[in-house]
Amino acid sequence: MISRFRAFQTVVALATVIVVGGLASTSQAIRFWGEEEAEGGNPATAPAASEAPAATAGAAKASANMVTGLPDFATLSDALRPSVVNISTSTAPVQRQPRPKGRGGQHPPGFGPRDPYHDFWEPFEKFFGPMPRQRPQRSLGSGFILNREGLILTNNHVVEDADEIVVSLSNENEYIAELVGRDPKTDIAVIKIDADEDLQPVTLGDSETLRVGEWIFAIGNPFGLQHTVTAGIVSAKGRFIGQGSYDDFIQTDAAINPGNSGGPLLNLRGEVVGINTAIFSRSGGNIGIGFAIPINLAKELLPQLREKGKVVRGWLGVYIQKVTPEIAESLGLDEARGALVADVMDDTPAQEAGVEVGDVIVEFDGHPIQESNDLPTIVARTPVGKTTSLQIIRGDNQQSLTVTIGELADGEVATASGPTEELGLTVQKLTPEIAESLGIDAETSGVVVAGVEPASAADEAGLQRGDVILEVNRKAVANETEFATAVRKVGAKKSILLLVRRGENTIFVALKKPKSDE
Repeated sequence: MISRFRAFQTVVALATVIVVGGLASTSQAIRFWGEEEAEGGNPATAPAASEAPAATAGAAKASANMVTGLPDFATLSDALRPSVVNISTSTAPVQRQPRPKGRGGQHPPGFGPRDPYHDFWEPFEKFFGPMPRQRPQRSLGSGFILNREGLILTNNHVVEDADEIVVSLSNENEYIAELVGRDPKTDIAVIKIDADEDLQPVTLGDSETLRVGEWIFAIGNPFGLQHTVTAGIVSAKGRFIGQGSYDDFIQTDAAINPGNSGGPLLNLRGEVVGINTAIFSRSGGNIGIGFAIPINLAKELLPQLREKGKVVRGWLGVYIQKVTPEIAESLGLDEARGALVADVMDDTPAQEAGVEVGDVIVEFDGHPIQESNDLPTIVARTPVGKTTSLQIIRGDNQQSLTVTIGELADGEVATASGPTEELGLTVQKLTPEIAESLGIDAETSGVVVAGVEPASAADEAGLQRGDVILEVNRKAVANETEFATAVRKVGAKKSILLLVRRGENTIFVALKKPKSDE
C-alpha cells in the first residue's frame, strides 16, 4: 500500500500517500480547541418530524433512521480505551553504506549520501571500513486486542523489520510482543503478548455495511500522544490509492496522524470497522483525508496469519491494465469494463488456459470484473488448485476458458503494477497528483518508484522511493506495463540504463541485472 512501508520511518512519503506509523516530536506547539463553549452544554437536537419540510418517500424513510443529537463519543471511548494499545519498535544499528559516486568521485546530483554525517565519517572509513549508525531506529504505532490470549492486530509497516516490539496497555503496563504473522501486500500484521492480567478484546464489526456519511471515530497515538480520540464520518469506500494490487480502503475525515497506524476505526456501536493506515498529505499532518483497511479483509486473512504466519493467495499469471473509454472504443467494446491483458507470463495458469495478450477479462469464477483492480483481489481469494471459468472478450466474440489457479509466490506478480522482483524495484504510474506532490511538472510521463528492496540491484544503483523513471534504455516509458516490457526486453544485456528524475535533477543510472539472469 505496497519493500513496503518501513516501521522505523517517521513519515514515509510514497507519492501523495503518507503512511502514518512513525513517531514525531511533541515539542511543537499544540493548539487546544473548544475552550470557549456556549453555555448550556446540551447539544441541539434535530427538529421534530412535524416541523420538518415535506420530503420524498425515500428521504422520509432515511430520516426515520437518523440519530437525534450528537453521538456519545465519551462513553464509547471510555469503554474502548483498554482495548487499544501503544506499539513501539526498535531495530539494531545497521552498517551505513555510502551512495554510489559518479565521475571524479563525486555523488551524482540529487543522489547524495545516505546520512548527513557521510563527509565526517568518510576519511575514517578509508582506514577502518564503513561506520555503523550510532543509534537504533525507533518507531511508534497503535494496535488493538483481538482476544484474551493476547493477540493484537496492527499494520505490517508498524512492526516490519523490528528487532524488538513493545506493547503498552492503557494502564501503562508494558510487554514484549512476538510477531505471529504479517502480510505486506495488505499491510496487516498480528502480534502476541503474554500478559499476566485480564485483557479486554474489541468486537469486530462488518465493514461492508458501512455507509458513506456514517459517523465513525478513531483511537490511537498520534505524534506520541497516547490514546487520543478523533471523530468524523465515512467519506468514501473502495478507494484505490496506489499502494498495491489489493487496495480497497475506507476514506474518512477523522483525524489520522503519524502514530495512528494500526489503530482501530470504530462505528457508533463500538465495533472495529477498519484499521487506520494512511493519509493523503503534502506536509505529513492530517488534512481530513485518511484511509483505513476494511476490517472484513483482516477477518478474512486472520486464520492464515495465525496458522501459517503468512497469506497464501491464488495466482493467474497475467499483467493487466485498465480498460479506458478510448481502449474500449478501439477494441469495439460496448463499454469500458474488465481487465485488459497486457502480457501473459510463461508457464503459468493463464498461459495453460489459453489467455492471450489483448484479451479483456470480464468475469472470473462467476464474479463480474468491472475495473481492472477487481481481478487481483478476486483471484487472490480463490483457493489454490481450484479449476474455474474465465470469461474473456477476444475480438468480436466472448469466450469461456477453463483455468486451474496456482499459488502466488512472494516473487511473483499478479498485475502490471507489481514489483520487478529481479531488480528489487516496485513502480507505479506517475499521475498528475503524484507529480505535483514530488514537485514535478504534471505533464511529466513515467513511473514513480514505490519501493526499493535493501541490498537489491536497484538499491545498489542508488534508486530511492519517489524517484521517477522516465526512460529504459533510451526509450520512454509511460506506465507500469511499458516499464515491465522494456525491462524484459533487455534479455542478455548486463545492465539497464535508466533516465531518472529526482526533484529538479535528471541523471542516467546503470542498473546491473543479477548474475543469475545474465
